[in-house]
This record gives sequence, C-alpha cells and structure tokens, in this order.
Amino acid sequence: MVFLNIPLLVRSRGPDEFWRKRRIFKLAAHYRSRTRNVYSFAIRSVHRALAYATKGRKLKKLDMAQLWSTRVEAGCQQYGVGLETFKDGLARSDILLNKKVLSDLAIWEPRSFEALVKISRERAAVEGMPDIKQRSAFNQVYGLSNLKLD
Repeated sequence: MVFLNIPLLVRSRGPDEFWRKRRIFKLAAHYRSRTRNVYSFAIRSVHRALAYATKGRKLKKLDMAQLWSTRVEAGCQQYGVGLETFKDGLARSDILLNKKVLSDLAIWEPRSFEALVKISRERAAVEGMPDIKQRSAFNQVYGLSNLKLD
C-alpha cells in the first residue's frame, strides 16, 4: 500500500482491525439486537460475559469441592465416624484418596466406603485417637497385619 501523506497512514488500520472485530462479533453472534451487530455494544457485552465465565469456572470448582465434602461427611456420619478422624485414619493407613474419589465411593459403592471407614476406625483405635473409644470387630475379619503399625 502506498500512502501519499501521513494522515492517511495513521488512519489506515489494515487487516488487523477486521480480524479483531470479527473475533468479537463471533463471540457475540448469539446475542440479540444491537449487542450482536454494533461493535461498541458487542465488545462491552462480550467482555462482561467473559468476566462472568471466569468467575463461573472458579465458583464451579468451589461448589463441586463443597458437594464432595458434604457427601463424604454424610457417609462418615452414617457409620458413626467424624470426618477428620476418617481422613486422619486413612492418611495414617497410607490410603491416599482425594475428596472426589471418596465421595464417588460414598455414593456409588457404599460397601467399599464402609470398608474404608472400618480401616480408618481401626487405625484410629489402635493409635488412640480421641474420637474413637472402642475398637470394632473388624480386626477379626481382616487382621491387624493389614494395618501397617510401623
């Protein structure tokens, strides 16, 4: 492109402006009325929507973590063990499962979760943790050899 004077050079924005606007219009394609067609309205709406999307992703993570904690806590209450005692007993037994896996077990595989609760309770009783007073009959079935008492 040949520019005959400086003002024409400054005014020419070239293909970059086209692609920048096109990207915004693509994101605003499903909006109604002028927020879809007018660039100044579209860019405002798109920026707001992207900000809400960012917040939404963080809130979704927090909501899911809260749901998992609630499910695990409900499963522990069902078998009469506190959540902190359960987690501490699992950690001391070298069973490293995260909240998501524990909540899935509590919901979809209650017998597996019950076995984890029993292991945790037994470990807590062996090590004399404050929440557990008596030991269960679990050690007769599985034996204390499965609980690494190192």
